[in-house]
This record gives sequence, structure tokens and C-alpha cells, in this order.
Amino acid sequence: MGKYDKWLLLATVLLTGFGAVMIYSCTSVITPALAKKGGTEFYYFKRHMFTILSGFSFMFFFYRLKPSSIKKMAIPLLIFSFVLLVLVFLPHIGVSAGGARRWIRLWPSTFQPSELVKISMVIFLARYMSMPEYRTDSFTSFIKPVSIMVIFQAAILKQPDFGAAMSLAFLTFAMLFLSGMRLRHLAYLSALAVPVIIKLVMEPYRLKRVTSFLNPWEDAQGSGFQLAQSFIALGSGGLTGVGLGSSKQKLSYLPESHTDFIFSIIGEEFGLIGLLVVIALFLLLFIKGVSIANRTKDEFVYYLAAGLSLMISLQALINFAVATGLAPTKGLPLPFISYGGSALLVNMAAIGLLLNISKGEQISPALNDKEITIRRRAKRNIYGIKKIQNGQDAEP
Repeated sequence: MGKYDKWLLLATVLLTGFGAVMIYSCTSVITPALAKKGGTEFYYFKRHMFTILSGFSFMFFFYRLKPSSIKKMAIPLLIFSFVLLVLVFLPHIGVSAGGARRWIRLWPSTFQPSELVKISMVIFLARYMSMPEYRTDSFTSFIKPVSIMVIFQAAILKQPDFGAAMSLAFLTFAMLFLSGMRLRHLAYLSALAVPVIIKLVMEPYRLKRVTSFLNPWEDAQGSGFQLAQSFIALGSGGLTGVGLGSSKQKLSYLPESHTDFIFSIIGEEFGLIGLLVVIALFLLLFIKGVSIANRTKDEFVYYLAAGLSLMISLQALINFAVATGLAPTKGLPLPFISYGGSALLVNMAAIGLLLNISKGEQISPALNDKEITIRRRAKRNIYGIKKIQNGQDAEP
């Protein structure tokens, strides 16, 4: 029996533990809104700790699951996640907040189905791309998963949740690219998607986000308020920060300081050094995930490990970009750190699967020629290696 990757587990524990500390720091001040709920300074912290304990249970459960069982679950899980997406629109089941219906009511809290969609899509794509009939030079092989993605995006946009829809697109395209799919297929679809994206962005509230992202100081008290306050938090932290618990922006100045913009509060309280440590932990998590994928000799497991690593890392990267003004504001939490039970449970399940794969128990005796070609094509896509000729890499 192999041993699980201890560095991956360490990075997860450190991020989760640090997240709990930051949740308490961000929510320990009793605001008027919290006072109306009759909450104390531990209101959010206790709920988050319950989610963390549940998350570790999820991680252990998926750690015990065999990849072969996960592969069998691919289609049922994808259908189940779509059913949950539809349930958000039903009265007494769906929950509205901030003008959106993104959650379903589950005791003792709520659940956001779009988070489950991400991991369901990763598992489905891993199964689909490992099938013998999947061909990277076939437009039919390309359009099938894209069509499924579009169906899910339509339901997500109806909620509406533009950030989750775009995240699903990035994740799907990244995995197709990793498989060696022809770049012209990806380019053609991207070109066709541009008018649709422009139409979606032209919605008044989304357009305000884009314009405020380009120059938040032009309307610092209106549409650019959130990003401007994020800049103030990051700038106030300097190199070493103002100290744990000493943030000023969390005092109702920076909206969503414990969810979407918790990265900014980390920058204020721990400075640039604290931010670099957080980024380094996510980088370690991504590197270990890719390393685990490269060590396995099973095609499905290879795509599964790579996809799960991308799922977590892409969301973290987008959150960093939003908080620092490199991307328009989106409602995406920072994995393992932000307050939000749905994302944490799904990400902990993903880590459980990666830890399971890292043991190497599912490794098959040897790669066949098709799998070798796929790996080399993936490396060519990532590292720029020249095209494969007769199953061998050409010299760079």
C-alpha cells in the first residue's frame, strides 16, 4: 500500500486553519446586521468550524473511494448536479439572496449546486477523455462536452451567476486543452462565444462592474466602491501588515470581507508577506496535484487528478485577480479560506480524491501507445514542445 502525499495534506490543513483564523478576524465585530440576527462574535466562526469538520469528513470519505467507483459515478453525479441546479428555482427549496437564486435549503444551512457542478464536470471529462473513442482531432469529440457545459451554463446564468458560468468554461477548456484537443476547435468556439459574452456583459449591473474595474476611483462611492476599498486594504497592509485583528476595512467598509474579498483583509493584516505565503501554499497544492497526475499510469486517473488541481487553482487565481483589480468583480470565494460551506465541502472532497490517487494503488502495469501519445501531446500544449511525429517527440 502506498502512502498519501503529506505535502498536499499539509498545504490543505494550513490553508483551512488559516482560513478559520481569518473568518474569526473578519466577523468578530458585531455589526448592526449581525445584531438583528441576535448573533455574537462567534456566530460565523462556529458555523465555519462546523463546515470544516464536515469538510474533513468529506475528505476522508472520498479518500477511501476507489477511482474505479468514482468513474462509475461520473454520469449519475453530473445528472444529480443538474437536478440540484434546477431545484434552486422551486419555491420553498431555492433560497434567494442579493437578487440571485443560487442556493437550496438544506438543514442546518444552504448548499450552492454550482460548486458541485465543477467537480461533477471534472469527473465526467476525465471519464469522457479516457474513453477509447475520444479523439483529439475530432470535432464531434470536442462538441459533446462543450454542449453539456453550455446546458449547465444556461441554468447557472439563469440564477444569475456569471462568475460560476465563466469558471466552468475556463475549467472545461483547460481540460480539453490538456487532453491535446486541436487548438483550432478551441479558437473557433472562443470566437463564436465573444458575441454572447458581450451580450451578457452589457447587462447594466455587469457593465458597471467592468467599467468600475477599469477605473474604480471614477465612482469610488458607487460601482467602484468594493474594488476601491480592496485597494485601500491591500495598500494599508504594506510589507508586514497592521496585525491580526487590526483591520479597519472589515468594519463594514469592504463588503464581503469574509467571503469574496478575504484576500484583501489578509493583505491588510499580514501585508505582502502574508499574501505571498498564501499564494505559495496554493502553488504548492497545484504543483503536488500535477505531480500526482504525472505519476499515475491510468488515463482516467491522470485526467481526474489534473482536473481537480485545475479546479482549485483556477478559482484561487481568479479570486487573487479580482481582489487586486486584475479582473472584474465576481462572486467567487477563495478556496479553503473564504466563508462558504458549499465551496469548502467540494474542495475538501477534491483533496480527498487527490490524496487517494497519490497512494498509487490504482496504477496499471504500463502505459499503452495511445496513453503515451496523449501525455506527450499534453506536455507539448503546456511546455511548447514541437508536434509529435510517429509517437515520438521532435526535438525542441
